[in-house]
Amino acid sequence: MDTLFSIGYFALGLVAAPFLSGIVNRTKAVFAGRRGQPLLQAYYDLWKLRRKGAVYSRTTSWVFRASPVVGVSCMWTVLTLLPICNSHSLVWFEGDLILFVYLFGLMRFFTVIAALDTGSSFEGMGASREVFFSALAEPALIFGLAALARKTGSISLSGIFGGVSAATWMASAPVFGLVAVAFMIVFLAENSRIPVDDPNTHLELTMIHEVMILDYSGPDLAMVLYSASLKFWALGALVVNVFLPLADLSGSALVAVFLIGMIVVAIVVGVIESAMARLSLLKVPQLLVGAGVLSTLAFVLVLRYV
Repeated sequence: MDTLFSIGYFALGLVAAPFLSGIVNRTKAVFAGRRGQPLLQAYYDLWKLRRKGAVYSRTTSWVFRASPVVGVSCMWTVLTLLPICNSHSLVWFEGDLILFVYLFGLMRFFTVIAALDTGSSFEGMGASREVFFSALAEPALIFGLAALARKTGSISLSGIFGGVSAATWMASAPVFGLVAVAFMIVFLAENSRIPVDDPNTHLELTMIHEVMILDYSGPDLAMVLYSASLKFWALGALVVNVFLPLADLSGSALVAVFLIGMIVVAIVVGVIESAMARLSLLKVPQLLVGAGVLSTLAFVLVLRYV
């Protein structure tokens, strides 16, 4: 039964991930007083791109073509490692949280070298910013996971989130609160969302992630967008698993609360992007360092009192 539940959760992520972008766009449309795009617009775009042809620059090599495939593969593997709290993930083992973090790094590495492979200084600028901001965001993610691992006594994601219950939250609310806020900042940064980046911008001096994929088209662009939606789902699930003590639930109630949590995360992203502007590039590092400080403080508290 646990295996079937894990397979169902994995399939749910593969299918439902693009739907979250529809919720974000619809939320932003409500704030702007517009009707907005259909909730399934991301699926229409992926289908349309899949049917088109791809155009490649003569300066690019196999790296440029391999990057979208590597990105989708990494996110598929991430979903196999990510559980819904008290249920085991499809693939789990002691220390899988390290692989979890490194898969995001591998996806980012290929995205960056693919941008550099085009020979464009414009895409190189975006790649440089992506690497710099990611170097500041990763410590927050790693120290946050380390604090949760220390608190729950497990270095497996399944064991960690299986120990996040209401009782654990009440006993160590400061630790979980600090980690949850840090993960939310990392979630916004890794998904190139305001206040770190604006996914809808086309201004040369502010683009980060979008500038690195300008040369992609057709099925390759579809894979890039799909892997981005899977990344949104995976990191959103990480936030939900920390914010909500789901270990006390089971069965359909667990799935329902988890899905509501994912929808709330998407709505919060839409509200943030509607209520505030993008930070200047000089202030983004301060925000990410702040997230790292929160995770480090949570880790120190765990070492001190556990």
